Amino acid sequence: MASSTFHHLSHVFFSFMIISFFFVFFFTAISSFATAATSSRPRALLLPVSKDPPTLQYLTHISQGTPLVPLKLTLDLAGRFLWADCEHGFASSSYRASMCDSALCKLVINGGCDQCPKLQKGRCTVNGCVLLLDNTVTSTAYGGDLSQDVISIQSTDGPNPGMFVSVPHFPFTCAPTSLLKGLANGVAGMAGLGWTNISLPPQLSAAFGFPQKFAICLSSSAQGGVVFFGDGPYVLHPHIDVSKSLLYTPLLKNPVSTASAFFGEESSTDYFIGLKSIKINGRKVPLNKTLLSIDQISGFGGTKISTVNPYTVMVTPVYNAFTKAFIQQLGDVPRVKAVRPFKLCFSSERIGGTRGGPAVPAIDLVLQNKSVYWRIFGANSMVKVSESTMCLGFVNGGVDQRTSIVIGGHQIEDNLLQFDLAASKLGFSSSLLLKQTACANFNFTSHPN
Repeated sequence: MASSTFHHLSHVFFSFMIISFFFVFFFTAISSFATAATSSRPRALLLPVSKDPPTLQYLTHISQGTPLVPLKLTLDLAGRFLWADCEHGFASSSYRASMCDSALCKLVINGGCDQCPKLQKGRCTVNGCVLLLDNTVTSTAYGGDLSQDVISIQSTDGPNPGMFVSVPHFPFTCAPTSLLKGLANGVAGMAGLGWTNISLPPQLSAAFGFPQKFAICLSSSAQGGVVFFGDGPYVLHPHIDVSKSLLYTPLLKNPVSTASAFFGEESSTDYFIGLKSIKINGRKVPLNKTLLSIDQISGFGGTKISTVNPYTVMVTPVYNAFTKAFIQQLGDVPRVKAVRPFKLCFSSERIGGTRGGPAVPAIDLVLQNKSVYWRIFGANSMVKVSESTMCLGFVNGGVDQRTSIVIGGHQIEDNLLQFDLAASKLGFSSSLLLKQTACANFNFTSHPN
């Protein structure tokens, strides 16, 4: 009897242990799944950026379609959306067109309906949503079908790259191969970061639920540079969180489009800032202040930021006053023959060096008040064109230039710029070289687990 009772109790105990193990395993599995599901949603994303020496364009890569195919794209800060060549070798089983009455089409205002004439080449969908494409390098426009497909993009925790994540049904526009003219060799389209509903920043923010912020950090080197989507930290080697030392200024909307072509009353997708004055060596440059503001009727004037213009371009009256003041502050450094596209070049033998680049007068872009200014040091103001010659890296845009000042790529290299779309403000670091880091210092060499 005692033996029977012992065996019965042993059986009950053994059963209890199995049931307990099952519940522990079950809840551990559920917990692990929940953790995996939570960790699978990235807090931020990133794109690598390189500089193409022949064209001075900034290039990035995104994988698209089924199967995934890597696309080399020219980065366009003001671009309305991602557009890519669909005529040459495009084949994706997950591709789909967006119709005229779709919710996606209604997000944009510059659309029409495609009637697919017989002579039209490439993809075409009857009653498809048609948008105006803009090659901002050549100022060429073309109509193309708004489409959707899967893309793959890398995540980040701030200091390091993480796993690649997929975004299904990501909006892009199909372009003809002819629209690639003027872009860097091997480029398949343009990656638009502009102030629209369907550019990369708001779409990625909506897909993963992170803040509507992105940051660009362009490098002067052929390899290096990064775009972050989402909030900081933005960490560069040697473990410097650049997002902690930003100054902020409002982002302004130009009510009139600055694109090559547009429909009706469309506002600009460029990012404008409220430049109040320019100082060189602490002395204010005498400027016609009306040129610094945006005319609310014509859209002329103002200051915007561009990744497509390799150098800052100024309307002639601003350029003349600016260069005159620079010459005065530089002193007795000999001028030499100009090298295109620059008009002001100097003998580099009389220009010393500093951590911030050539030892030339600092240029301050003074914003909403005198304590908020974007300081441009020699690395961003001067361009070495030969062993003996340096040129001031600013270009005369002529008297009819639509935007008075277009801050170009050379001036924003090794500066981190954060665009907070929800708050309509720009955060800027000024030169990272003074902080003993650079935009090429993001840790792309570590591998995701």
